[in-house]
Amino acid sequence: MANSINTNAGALVALQSLNATSRQLDTVQNRVNTGLKVSSAKDNGAIFAIASGLRAEQGALDSVKNSIQRGQSVIDVALAAGDTITKALEEQKGLAVAIQSSVAGSAAETAYLADFNALGTEITAALAGANFDGINLFSAGSATNNLVVQTGTGSTYTVHAVAGAATTVSTATTATRATATAANVETANTAFAAKLGTLGSNSKSLERQLTFTSKIQDALEAGVRQPR
Repeated sequence: MANSINTNAGALVALQSLNATSRQLDTVQNRVNTGLKVSSAKDNGAIFAIASGLRAEQGALDSVKNSIQRGQSVIDVALAAGDTITKALEEQKGLAVAIQSSVAGSAAETAYLADFNALGTEITAALAGANFDGINLFSAGSATNNLVVQTGTGSTYTVHAVAGAATTVSTATTATRATATAANVETANTAFAAKLGTLGSNSKSLERQLTFTSKIQDALEAGVRQPR
């Protein structure tokens, strides 16, 4: 009696082994291609559901990072303008001393006052130009100028806009001998430096938030790819 593959028990066992090996190779190949042990619901429904949730959280954290980086850009623009304004205030203080030391009504006083007022114009322009994506942190009085940064699910970090100059003397274009004094400029400089210090602290806080968010993303990525 002739044997066929359908009646040969040894051949059937070999065929079953071949089929099992083929399935295992398919599984390994899929893991190599995707880098995931569980890449679809049919691999493991429960684990796939958990992994999908983690991937969604990773996507949300990408948006959080974008929000934080935008916030950093807004503050960086304000700080850049602040550097320009600080240098102008320093020059104004020197000119204020020269104005008070010159003879009232003299040509020297007129020249010093012209330079002083020109710096006031520069300061005004720098304050107005410290704008990024529609936000100017030196333009107080409008909620639209407050910087609101998304830092997590349901949590935000707010940087409130502040008035750019402490006294009108620093931005005045018609300062006189009576107003262009070293004391007035120093008052403006001290108040403005304090505001820059606050913005610097805000920038450091956002940097820490960005680092924290990146670490959470790394942990989620490791969790998604963890063999189970």
